[in-house]
Amino acid sequence: MATWEDVEAVAAELPEAGSRVRWGNHSWTVRDKAYAWVRPLNKSDVRALTESGREVPDEPILAVSVDDLGEKEAVLAQDPDLFFDIPHFANYAAVLLRLSRVDRPRLDEILTDAWLARAPKRLADAFLAERDGPPEGR
Repeated sequence: MATWEDVEAVAAELPEAGSRVRWGNHSWTVRDKAYAWVRPLNKSDVRALTESGREVPDEPILAVSVDDLGEKEAVLAQDPDLFFDIPHFANYAAVLLRLSRVDRPRLDEILTDAWLARAPKRLADAFLAERDGPPEGR
């Protein structure tokens, strides 16, 4: 089970990552672009989930960026017990996740992917080259 402290620790390891309070909630940024943020559910979110017959989480919720709407659909389909969506996020490249249902290694992967979705291309390419090493055959 991941915690907000785990989110902070993972975020601190990513290049040029920062944090700030945005709309009254903590968010994690890369060059001032949010890639993850605390996203409590409001009354309209709860109503929409209830009316659609979906579970209303009563645990900490983390919103994370994804590359595009196609990836969003894939992520939501991949693990519906972890990831979910609300009408407020319709047509927006981000998903919500139940923080208590993710372990630290998976959180690392999720936050790194979110960071890559928002990082400038050169910064993301440099990070991947350092992390993964040069492509084979060179």
